[in-house]
Amino acid sequence: MPAKLLLSDALARIAADVDSMFDAMLPVPDDARARLIEAMRYAAIGGGKRLRPLLLTATAELYGVDFSTALRAGVAIEAIHVYSLIHDDLPCMDDDDMRHGKPTVHRAFDEATAVLAGDALHAFAFEIIADPDLFPDPFTRAELVLALGRAAGMNGMAGGQMMDIVAEDESFDLRTVTRLQQLKTGALLGAAVEMGAILGRLPPEGRTLLRGYARDIGLAFQITDDLLDHEGDEAAAGKALRKDQAAGKQTFVSLFGPERARQQAQMLVDQAIAHLAQHGQEADLLRALARYVVERDH
Repeated sequence: MPAKLLLSDALARIAADVDSMFDAMLPVPDDARARLIEAMRYAAIGGGKRLRPLLLTATAELYGVDFSTALRAGVAIEAIHVYSLIHDDLPCMDDDDMRHGKPTVHRAFDEATAVLAGDALHAFAFEIIADPDLFPDPFTRAELVLALGRAAGMNGMAGGQMMDIVAEDESFDLRTVTRLQQLKTGALLGAAVEMGAILGRLPPEGRTLLRGYARDIGLAFQITDDLLDHEGDEAAAGKALRKDQAAGKQTFVSLFGPERARQQAQMLVDQAIAHLAQHGQEADLLRALARYVVERDH
């Protein structure tokens, strides 16, 4: 199957499967919590590229992991991603009105509900991967929790977001911008690959090449995001663009210029694909995902 068709089918399948699992696992109760779960469902169902669950399931598939098992872990990491978007959109953070082409959670509901929906999705992610009925092996559960906790916290996404806030008042050099993006964006993408390898029972010392793949696509993803923010179409993106430029933040585009940034992103994708050289056709989806990172329009 051609790579683009393979990826298109995989993206459509993972989107449908993630939506179905969120739908099944987040029933709206007939009590005073209903508004909270409705807000969680509003944010989690029917939006986003589902790149992280697809990275996780594609990695796990390399090692013969059952798809339904990998999907559960994929939903957990997507819950972390969705919670981060809810909080990022709040007036105290990025103050955005649109996400995925519809009003942000605090606009559709209210700020307090949005905060609680994000908190609840964060907790929900760990409920999933710590559940012995879903992941019977205790060592696997512990590794999954550690990988996701590291990626989401002060040494990962939250730490990167703090750096991003500080970037509005300070001028960052390339090294610091790279570190910011490795934490804010790259950590969760890396965790998706890591968690797939954990489910595949690949020992830590055997994950070096996969970690290199994840690191490179994480940076390429952010460079492409910067390019889209600089010159993209808001209708396609489904959110406001050019906010970093207005805030005076240093980005890969402001530091490199658009053309060099594009070249750097492509070099990182080529490097990521090279990390998969030990694999055959079974890694074609991961290769297609790497190319998609720089070819997407939103």
